[in-house]
Amino acid sequence: MPSPIPIALIGSGIFAKEEHLPAILAAPNLRLVAVYSRSLTSAKGLASGLSAKESEAVDLYSEDQDGKGFDALLQRQDIKGVIVALPILTQPDYIRRALTSGKHVLAEKPIAKDVSTAKALLDFATSTPHPNAATFCIAENFRFLDSFQYASDTIASLGRVLNFRVRVDNMVMPGGKYFETAWRKVPEYQGGFLLDGGVHFLAATRLLLAKESLVRTSAFTAQLQEHLPPVDTVHAVVQLGSGVSGTVEISFGTTFTGSEYSVACEKGTVSVSRGKVTITRGKDVEVKDHPDEGNGVKQEVKAWAEGLQKGEMDRRQAPEEALKDLVLLEGMLNSGEKGGAPVELDL
Repeated sequence: MPSPIPIALIGSGIFAKEEHLPAILAAPNLRLVAVYSRSLTSAKGLASGLSAKESEAVDLYSEDQDGKGFDALLQRQDIKGVIVALPILTQPDYIRRALTSGKHVLAEKPIAKDVSTAKALLDFATSTPHPNAATFCIAENFRFLDSFQYASDTIASLGRVLNFRVRVDNMVMPGGKYFETAWRKVPEYQGGFLLDGGVHFLAATRLLLAKESLVRTSAFTAQLQEHLPPVDTVHAVVQLGSGVSGTVEISFGTTFTGSEYSVACEKGTVSVSRGKVTITRGKDVEVKDHPDEGNGVKQEVKAWAEGLQKGEMDRRQAPEEALKDLVLLEGMLNSGEKGGAPVELDL
C-alpha cells in the first residue's frame, strides 16, 4: 500500500475544524503534517481537535510567527498538497500561490466571488504549467452523496424530463456560528449566504439533471431579513435545452424549513430529501435510504487523496463543474437585479 500523502490544512474556521480536520484524519491515504491560519491562536484552536499523538506530527504556521507564515509552509518539499478552506474573497490568492509552489489543491466552494474571477483563476490553474504538475480541485460534497448519485442514475433511466422543483429553506439567525463569522456577517460579495451556501444546492440540482442542458433562467430575489444583506432569497425558473422548465427556491431568511429535490420524468418521479430517495413508477413506490452518507465531506477528501495517488483527478472535483454552479447562481442573481428578466446560461 502506498505511503500516506503529507498535506497541510489551510484555514481554521468552523468548517475546517468540524469537517475537514476529521475527514483528513479519517482518510487512510493522507497524513496531516501542517496547519496554517492567520494567527497562531486560531491555528492552535484548530489543532486542539487533534490527539496528543497527532499533534506531535503537525506543525503550526501563522503570519504572526517569524519565518512560519504561508510562504514558509509552501517551501516545504515534503508537503504534496493543501486543502484550502478560507473566506471567499481571500481564497483565490492562496490557491494561486499553492499551485505556483507545486502543491496540489483541494479548495472549498464557491470557486470565487463571481464568474469573472473564477474564469481567471481557472485559466491560471489549467493553462500555466505548475511544478510537480500540481492539480486544482474544488470540493463539492453534494456530488459525493450516494442519495443524489442514486437519484441521478435513476432519473437518467426514466425517460424524458418533464419538469422539476427544488426547495431549500431555512433561517440564518443572529448569534448562529456561521452568521457570526465576520466575513459572512458583512459580505463584500454578491448574494451573501446565497453564494456561500446556495452553490451547493445548485450543484445537487445539476447532478440530478446531469443528462440535461440548462440554458436560461428568470428569477426574483429578495432580502427578507435585515441582517442578511444583500439578498437572502431567490425564486427562479430554469429552462432546459429541451424547452421544459422547473423551479428553484432557496432561502436563508424564511420560517419555512427543509429541503426537497424532485424531478418528474416520462416513466416516473424521483425525490430526494435528507438521505432518502423516493421513486414512483405509476402505483409502485420505492424508497431507498442512505442513512450513513453524512454530508459527503469525508467521501470527497478520500476521493481527492485517491486521485492524487492514482495521478488522476476525480471529475466530480473538476473546477469546471464548480464554475458551472457559479454561472447558474450568478445568472439567477443577475436576473433578480433586472426584475426577473431572462438570463442566458453559458454552461
